[in-house]
Amino acid sequence: MRSTINNYYIKLRSTNILSNFINLSSIQASNVLLLVITIRIITVRYGFDGYGLVSVAYTFMMLAGTVISYGTTQSGVRDTAFHVNETEKLSLVIYNTLGIRAVIFLIFCVLLCAYYWFNPDHYSYLLFAVPLAMAEVVNPLCFFIGIEKVKIFNIFNLIGNFFAVATIFIFVNGANNAVWVNFILGAANIFVYTGLFLYLHKRFRLNLHLPSATDLAAIGKANFSLALNNVSANLQQSVIFFALNFFHSPLLGAYSVSNRVIGQCRNAFNIVSNAVYPKAVAVYKLSKEQWVVFRKKMKNIFSLVALAGALFICVMADWIVFILSEKHDPDTILILRIMAFVPIISAFNVFSMLDLLLKQKRRNIFNIAVVLTVVAIILACVSAYTKNIYLIAAFTLFMEGTAWLMYEYVIKTTKTQNA
Repeated sequence: MRSTINNYYIKLRSTNILSNFINLSSIQASNVLLLVITIRIITVRYGFDGYGLVSVAYTFMMLAGTVISYGTTQSGVRDTAFHVNETEKLSLVIYNTLGIRAVIFLIFCVLLCAYYWFNPDHYSYLLFAVPLAMAEVVNPLCFFIGIEKVKIFNIFNLIGNFFAVATIFIFVNGANNAVWVNFILGAANIFVYTGLFLYLHKRFRLNLHLPSATDLAAIGKANFSLALNNVSANLQQSVIFFALNFFHSPLLGAYSVSNRVIGQCRNAFNIVSNAVYPKAVAVYKLSKEQWVVFRKKMKNIFSLVALAGALFICVMADWIVFILSEKHDPDTILILRIMAFVPIISAFNVFSMLDLLLKQKRRNIFNIAVVLTVVAIILACVSAYTKNIYLIAAFTLFMEGTAWLMYEYVIKTTKTQNA
């Protein structure tokens, strides 16, 4: 067993996967620190209900950010890696990416203003959270992954998180100041991301390029299925928030805290996907058979890590909830224990999605995304309406499991057809 682990380690060190994973994990570690401190500040000062409102606004802006990025978080990595040594083509990739994001953000702002006329509850929470969505326009992480310089991004991200936490701790303490939490987080991201983009521009001597309508249309067509899949993946996590808020569920705060904890674990596997992506492309180009072996090996390693994490969260759920809120809330503890097993299935889904991306199965990705979106909306509404704590807690687990079955069905069907 020990020799097997050593062999895995040696193979990982021979590539950039381990380096990418460590750097991206450092970003995740700083995000976890930010998570712990902000949850504790809000829940202690404003209770679970206050945190629920902040979390709904944050989740909505993350959904908006997913739409704004329009699949460029994945395609940007690939295109940047392909053209890293070609200044003109790299300039086109980066500025076309920023262009499509900026256009979608402007459309989003118009729709958000129109939403005001429907007199929604807690509109100020959404309005003050807009900087979170705006930050996604200039988010350069995919470019730094493509050039394999994530360490630089990590350092600046850590500094930005530090100042955001310090600002929240000092200034967010009044009765109505909770709305400023998302504003501060978003403003910090905008400042950091803009600085990193300027670094990229200078480092690679990029040429300013204004995207044409043809360029934007090409990205719109190429990334449509990928963008829809990302929105679907986001809805699998976020639609339950909107349903709980709509039906005025008393479990909104408890679910919000639990989901933020598990969400960081799921994000860790997205980081794995980004870290492995450049190597996966190389392996797949070299040999499809080697890719099958590589995928299976990675799935086994990270599913074992996820299982260990799930058992830890189950055992330490009460302690985790108390650290975050200074309360021993039984509903939050129960929801967290049920959701603890979500990352195990997420580990499988990460590599299943990589397989479909490498094989250019965009139509299959599109079909799966449509089905999952419909299922997520129906299940979220039923769970929130019935106020059944077990249905609510198992929502994400069910959605991840459904996605995994559908991904594997497509992969196995493709193998059979090829044979």
